[in-house]
Amino acid sequence: MSNIASAFANGKAFIPFITCGDPDLATTAAAVRAAVENGADLIELGIPFSDPTAEGPVIQEANIRALSGGVTTDKIFNLVRDLRRDVTVPFVFMTYVNVVFSYGAERFLSKCKETGVDGLILPDLPFEEKEEFLSVCREKGVDLISMIAPTSEKRIAMIAKEAEGFLYIVSSLGVTGTRSEITTDLSSIIQVVRENTDTPCAIGFGISTPEQAKKMAALSDGAIVGSAIIKLLAEYGDDAPSHIGDYVRAMKEAVIS
Repeated sequence: MSNIASAFANGKAFIPFITCGDPDLATTAAAVRAAVENGADLIELGIPFSDPTAEGPVIQEANIRALSGGVTTDKIFNLVRDLRRDVTVPFVFMTYVNVVFSYGAERFLSKCKETGVDGLILPDLPFEEKEEFLSVCREKGVDLISMIAPTSEKRIAMIAKEAEGFLYIVSSLGVTGTRSEITTDLSSIIQVVRENTDTPCAIGFGISTPEQAKKMAALSDGAIVGSAIIKLLAEYGDDAPSHIGDYVRAMKEAVIS
């Protein structure tokens, strides 16, 4: 069984996203630990990139802050290695094809295996082109996680049948960011997913409140939140981890209630 499955083994999962190195790696480590201590079931770790596809201004600015602070992929692998001394929940990297290509896919995925990264999400990798990464991911035991968007339509069943780890269901068209309302007909997307795979699915993009998280988790197997957490980092800097812990606790309570 994939380690990622453990995140969904005990009910609905809450999955926070954190950009590594924003504002620095010590704060990232503290934020991850605070999130886990307060109920996070899986952590998405963002490897920053200068041109992040699908990201709204909040996460774009986090990428800029992290890169300006000198974060590198090697430093992030060292961060994961340190976190793995005491953190056991699954880790998934969210990054971009150029980051993996420039590092070297074989080398990158070997480091994932070595340090304890369980999955990889590449938002700019078309499903039809995933084969060039898939074989190396499988060789290293790293799940290549697919995304399903409202525009996937007839491709939903195909993507679901080949899912690994978990399926990332994109709640809304456009870029990441908090939304006051999510109006996509997600229930029909989830129905097609359920008909084609037993792999868990979690909904992300636009979720920021406990009420939204509860609604999304009722439809799926969990909720993913990024921008709302990044806003706390932008507001509180190295004091953010305690605020993130409080936020994660409230969100986790919502998804399981």
